[in-house]
Amino acid sequence: MNAADVAFPHLGIFIDELPKKFSLFGIDIAFYGVIISIGMLLGLLMACRQAKTTGQKTSIYTDYVIWGIIFSLIGARIYYVIFAWDHYKDDLLQIFNIRNGGLAIYGGVIAAFLSAYIFCRIKKYNFLLFWDTALCGLILGQAVGRWGNFMNQEVFGGYTDSFLAMRLNLANVNQTFVTDEMRAHIETIGGKDFIQVHPTFLYESLWNLMVLLLMIFFTKKKKFHGEISLLYLVGYGAGRFWIEAVRTDQLKIGSTGIPVSQLLSGILVVGGIIIWIIARRKADGNPVIPENMLAEAVANTGQNGGGNKAGSRKAKKEKGRKNRKTSEGSHDESEGDMTGFINRVIEAINEEDDVEIPPDSDD
Repeated sequence: MNAADVAFPHLGIFIDELPKKFSLFGIDIAFYGVIISIGMLLGLLMACRQAKTTGQKTSIYTDYVIWGIIFSLIGARIYYVIFAWDHYKDDLLQIFNIRNGGLAIYGGVIAAFLSAYIFCRIKKYNFLLFWDTALCGLILGQAVGRWGNFMNQEVFGGYTDSFLAMRLNLANVNQTFVTDEMRAHIETIGGKDFIQVHPTFLYESLWNLMVLLLMIFFTKKKKFHGEISLLYLVGYGAGRFWIEAVRTDQLKIGSTGIPVSQLLSGILVVGGIIIWIIARRKADGNPVIPENMLAEAVANTGQNGGGNKAGSRKAKKEKGRKNRKTSEGSHDESEGDMTGFINRVIEAINEEDDVEIPPDSDD
């Protein structure tokens, strides 16, 4: 049998040696970092592509990306440290040593969400439109970034002999995440011990690409701003829920044994579906105007008289107040329920984030 350090034996793929880093001018550079950087760049390009497709300026996304990356890295680290506190409590300086890994994607997503909301408030840009667009880039970056885990020979699942089973040199992996079942199936080839595991990095990468395709497909069919964001939450959350159940490196809530990312994924899926159903019903008969058509209308309005713009915005807000008053009148009996609450939140965001969408001709 082939004694390659990494192999997919049922696929006939054998990699004799998989380096984790390379040297450039005497400086060690991790392949993980390179792949994450490539994922970020491709994510930005995807977001800009989606912006052009929907008639937005790409500059809003290039302006945000640096801030988004910085806060996402901070959020990913904080999230990981919180749920792996036992590893850091006796050596607090290790919290700042990210060269040894320790980033959690959900922490990064939460930080990106908060920083994007603040950014859009400052720029007076529609947050839900922005988030619909940016998340297409984010999930592509996630799909690419998982291959950094492959280079590190980490983020794998339990033992399997399935079609996609991955075989790893036991000496090259973190022993903490090697289960008794894996050890019971150790193979010795050429004097080396090997474990065979679920390639969860591959599962998630392929799943994310599938979700991305759905997000792109539904972008022109969405009925309200924020719908693509909900598709991301439900789609990514569903995939992460079952993949997390397979992984052996789960972050858990204290001593409960509950995987925090699996719990959060379940909450996102259920909550996302509920909000999606309510918001879609509310949007029936009132479809989203394509941004490029809206931009053209705004441009024409400006040509016909600059004062009309302010009047148009005032009329829109007045219409929103009337619609909200009508909605309140027709739902007096259910004003305190979850549906009424969600409706009011959606109306508030849509009204407060009112924004002129500029044409894409400058890019």
